[in-house]
Amino acid sequence: MARTDLRPEQGSAERAGLSRRQRILRSVVVALVLVGFLAVAGVGGPLVGRLSEVQKNDNASFLPASAESTEVSQLARSFAPVEALPYFLVVERPSGLTPADRQAVQDFVQRIPTLPFAVDDHRLGQYFVAPPGQAIPSADGEALMVPVLLDADKASKAVAGTTPLYEGAQAMRTAAQKTLEADGLKVYVTGPAGILADFVDAFSGIDGILLLVALIVVFVILLIVYRSPILPVTVLLSAMLGLSLAALVVFPLAKHGALDVNGQTQGILFILVVGATTDYALLLVARYREELHDHQSKWTAMRAAWRAAVEPIVASGSTVILGLLCLLLSDLGSTRGLGPVGALGIAGALLSALLFLPAVLMLFGRRIFWPLIPHVDHVHSEDSVGRRGIWGRVAGMVGRHPRRTWVTTLVVLLICGAFVPTFRASGTTQAELFRNPVESVTGEHVMAEHHFPGGSGTPVEIIAPADQADQVASIAKQVDGVEDVSVSGGNDGGSPKVVDGRVLVDATLQSGSDSQASIDAVKQMRTQLDAVGTDVLVGGDTAANLDVRDASKRDLRVIIPAILAVILVVLMLLLRSVLAAILLVVANVVSFAATIGVSALVFNHLFDYPGADPGLPLYAFVFLVALGIDYSIFLMTRVREESGHRGTRPGVLVGLAVTGGVITSAGVVLAATFSALSVIPILFLLQIAFLVAFGVLLDTLVVRSLLVPAVVHEVGSVIWWPSRLDRPKGRHEMGAVGRTAATVGATEGER
Repeated sequence: MARTDLRPEQGSAERAGLSRRQRILRSVVVALVLVGFLAVAGVGGPLVGRLSEVQKNDNASFLPASAESTEVSQLARSFAPVEALPYFLVVERPSGLTPADRQAVQDFVQRIPTLPFAVDDHRLGQYFVAPPGQAIPSADGEALMVPVLLDADKASKAVAGTTPLYEGAQAMRTAAQKTLEADGLKVYVTGPAGILADFVDAFSGIDGILLLVALIVVFVILLIVYRSPILPVTVLLSAMLGLSLAALVVFPLAKHGALDVNGQTQGILFILVVGATTDYALLLVARYREELHDHQSKWTAMRAAWRAAVEPIVASGSTVILGLLCLLLSDLGSTRGLGPVGALGIAGALLSALLFLPAVLMLFGRRIFWPLIPHVDHVHSEDSVGRRGIWGRVAGMVGRHPRRTWVTTLVVLLICGAFVPTFRASGTTQAELFRNPVESVTGEHVMAEHHFPGGSGTPVEIIAPADQADQVASIAKQVDGVEDVSVSGGNDGGSPKVVDGRVLVDATLQSGSDSQASIDAVKQMRTQLDAVGTDVLVGGDTAANLDVRDASKRDLRVIIPAILAVILVVLMLLLRSVLAAILLVVANVVSFAATIGVSALVFNHLFDYPGADPGLPLYAFVFLVALGIDYSIFLMTRVREESGHRGTRPGVLVGLAVTGGVITSAGVVLAATFSALSVIPILFLLQIAFLVAFGVLLDTLVVRSLLVPAVVHEVGSVIWWPSRLDRPKGRHEMGAVGRTAATVGATEGER
């Protein structure tokens, strides 16, 4: 029941129930909380927009720390005074280059160091390892390639909100468009630096566009849920303050190198905080509105609501935080970085939902629900079971047919899970990673497929003892897929450069560095060179891709059991039950398997995606299981509360009926916020968006609504073993809900 006006006697009763000193003290506490969070917004808010300044999107952020390619990368630095990050300027005329074309290109190359950035007083030449040299002609006479070597360290540092890496690519593209392309030549800025620049471009504006899309979607959903113009704004403000709290910690840690933040991590952080804060807010507000039907004082109602909601909210947040921190076990820097960044985000969401939101609710009182203001009418939760509202009817169905419900649901989920083996997550090429055409990918295709060997500019790097250099080069040359092999020379006319008794051997591959053929070549090369000696190491971009895949497989084997163990322990402590905790974990694992199976069908046949990143299953598992368990926590804590004085079977039906609406709303909100990731033109994030959105809806609408309640109803009070609730209640203890139990066919009591 609700009405559109607040009766004056209600407000008077609230004020009369408190002494003047109590009212002042409570008002001061509310004011201090609000002022404190506004101060956080003033400091942390701007840092949210600056997180892109501390991003690291280079390969180093993905390389496993223990990988062979990482060791080669470190040793290779001793062969060059500065680590280089190359652009490849590719100039093409399919009909054949003319002498005038070659001269125009060389003139352009001479101008490259002086090209200005959009940032004042910065030019491309300031970030060179060395000025670009002569253009390299292709064998077919149709293309020229110019390596432009950046100082990797200088190029990745932020300058006035951008990076020289991105600005350099933009400067060359703009200048080439005005000169070379005007004469009919096709120009592409590609290579590792060009691809990274396009990654930066893909994530540009992420802090604005992504947040805007997510907030608009959530606002619309909350407007439908609450039918109030004030509450949605309050909840979204809480989410933004939670994000500000997280940025207040994440930004300085990332700036000083204590945390790794890349574009994917930043996008996920935004969505995670907005979704989690909204979920926690929905639970607290729903309980507060419920209590307002029984209490005249808003303070009394909030105290009761806060005490009832704080345990499941904190348990839910702690589960997600601990699950995310399990990512610290990863060998991959990018995955490791997401763990603490995401955990800090969830911590910010918890603080905002449990402190700022209650303060705002107290500030506005009942009027925050306008125009549907709740009044004291003592509407009780069991009144809805079996008779009122969709979730009351769902609870009634579960009560009448528990076994049929859980068996049917489980069979459908297992059928979906049967397609898990068809899920392709062996990796994608750089061309497949971008959802929209980008110049660096097009240029790489033109260079590798038409004019130059596929591995040009990104050779396999082999570190070998100096006395075995010739043997290593000979073996590498014989590997299938290798175009050419050379030993890096010094400044003495071509003699190999020896550093600490080692030499650097470069092997150019025939295919692109991220192709499966190149990865197979590196595998074969490593196998054959291991026979030469364990001190012969194979690295480079292709080897790094291979090591990332291997590390992703290892992470799945290590991190998933760790997350399951953490969640199981948290659930046991929260529910004081072993069987209930096992049920919830198993149910969520089945839900995850069904999600992966359905996603395999959608990705392979509906969207025809080329595959998925090796880390995608782990990311999906973390979000679906750690976040998906939230809804089971919200349900089962209420069921446990109701079971204490109703019995388990009627308790689970009441719990399902009264939490169904709010939990479903929370699931829809979380699914919608993760769907916002699809605005970023990166395949990995689109796939994460679908996996989490579909998985959360499946968990909310099927697992939490049908499977778990039906199994609990079937098992009865035994589900609480070994707690005190593991004791059957007789019919005489169910008088308070006799009519409700009869309605849903549960009058037989607990067995």
